[in-house]
Amino acid sequence: MSLGRVVLPTEVEETVREVFGRVGARWIDELPGVVAGLAERWGLTGLSAPFRGGTHAYVAAAQRADRSWAVLKVPMVDEENVAEASALHVYAGDGAVRLLDFDPGSGALLLEWARPGTELLHQPGFPSLEGRPENAEKVAFACGLYRRLRRPASTVPAGFPPFPLATELVAGLRDRLTTPNPALAELLSSQLRERVDYWCGELAASDGPLLIVNRDTHLGNIVAAEREPWLLIDPKPCLGEAAFDAGFLLMIQIQSNPTREHADTVVAATAAALDVDPERARGWALVRAVEEMAWAIEDEDHDMLTLHTSVAYALVGAPLNPTGRD
Repeated sequence: MSLGRVVLPTEVEETVREVFGRVGARWIDELPGVVAGLAERWGLTGLSAPFRGGTHAYVAAAQRADRSWAVLKVPMVDEENVAEASALHVYAGDGAVRLLDFDPGSGALLLEWARPGTELLHQPGFPSLEGRPENAEKVAFACGLYRRLRRPASTVPAGFPPFPLATELVAGLRDRLTTPNPALAELLSSQLRERVDYWCGELAASDGPLLIVNRDTHLGNIVAAEREPWLLIDPKPCLGEAAFDAGFLLMIQIQSNPTREHADTVVAATAAALDVDPERARGWALVRAVEEMAWAIEDEDHDMLTLHTSVAYALVGAPLNPTGRD
């Protein structure tokens, strides 16, 4: 079987070119050669059409010399996915797809193929669907899996990337707020700014041991498999306190109904399911929402800015104040 032509899905190529600029364009140009080299190194004899649904990685099923199938993933490495291989090595197949091989030079991973690969919850876009009442049981199941995945970072092989720290995310937001973009400052009422400042201070030091936690805890990253009913794919790991896992998951749940009442309900349920302090979970959700506001401003994405601003105000229980004036 011939290896086949390396083609990126259109949406992936567009995202890589837009977000990563010249570095992304070079990654695209070099991708066929990178894949060919990996195929020779790992004994791959054929590739499927690329999987769709991602944002900045080439992902395809790959047939190995023994005729078994795996998944080849060549990511555009960024600050969120840099330690994916390290997390999968530590997980060792316990609740997540197995890492079969890793290439430090390109960041490429050879992975267990989770089939049929159906998402625990399909993600059609934003606002996310996790916060709808009919999906509460799925969220609770996901929380159980994320609890299972939390663990100290054991030693990883030479060449594997170190884990970023969750507190670095807080430090980055504090830097943004020290000299805020005028558009962001305009959206932060004094009450919201006070709460964000408070939580940036509280979360700057971890509460409890440093564990492998995840930045991207949506339910589309949990898929149906054969070895276990459900497995995690595509972790975005860092080292932080247990409550960090709640931040993104709370933020996307609140999107479906950005009110204080709904925020309080999902904070209580999600924190209990993750066995973390509900107020620290709320703090992480607020930090993540304001971070998303800043990114939306940079991307000139009005719809996402409106959505994340609504979530931030729901978390602090304040009326939406789009001018930032009291």
